[in-house]
Amino acid sequence: MFTKIATWWAGFQQKHPELSKFGMFFLLSNGVTVLQLALMPIFRWAFATFTELTDVGFQVLPVGSNVDGSQYYMFDYAAGPLPGGGGGLAYFLAVQITLLIAQVINFFLQRNITFKSNTSIWVAAFWYAIAYVVITFIAAAAQGFYKAPIYDFFMETLGWGATGSVVADVITMIINSAISFWVFYPIFKVIFRQVPAAPLAEAEVAESPAESAGK
Repeated sequence: MFTKIATWWAGFQQKHPELSKFGMFFLLSNGVTVLQLALMPIFRWAFATFTELTDVGFQVLPVGSNVDGSQYYMFDYAAGPLPGGGGGLAYFLAVQITLLIAQVINFFLQRNITFKSNTSIWVAAFWYAIAYVVITFIAAAAQGFYKAPIYDFFMETLGWGATGSVVADVITMIINSAISFWVFYPIFKVIFRQVPAAPLAEAEVAESPAESAGK
């Protein structure tokens, strides 16, 4: 069965190279998203249980005002547990550590499996790191709009308490992953290129007359 699937996939890659890359990118990205969904609640629980970082606010990079006139922060993790607070430094670290682990794994999977890149891994890693930082800021800015309402809805409106917190974790991580998915694909196509192997010099391929005569 696996042999048939591998044969079919090899033929599909030859006929539809770009579509097959996008399909593999989609598959691996979703696998990494599942990993994120598993790690995020674990890290958040660990920081909340074994540290006091939930009570340490992390609100940086003010970039304007909310609708109610209060200060809007790009990274807005007010002290205190959700939904009343913003999860504090504990929530920030849980999100960022989860994303970092997932993106490191994603880097190697996409480079070696999806795009089969043969360019410098260090150059690719440099540009990947820059893209990761930019996307982190974009995702953080967007999270300021949806994080609090999502946690409030599941924890308070529906009255799900701790279960609602886990559900909200999953939804916020899916949104983060969706942002990364659509931004990273065109970036990967640039940094994970395939450079054709340089043709061997004729002298290295063909035997010289002297070598032929000596045989």
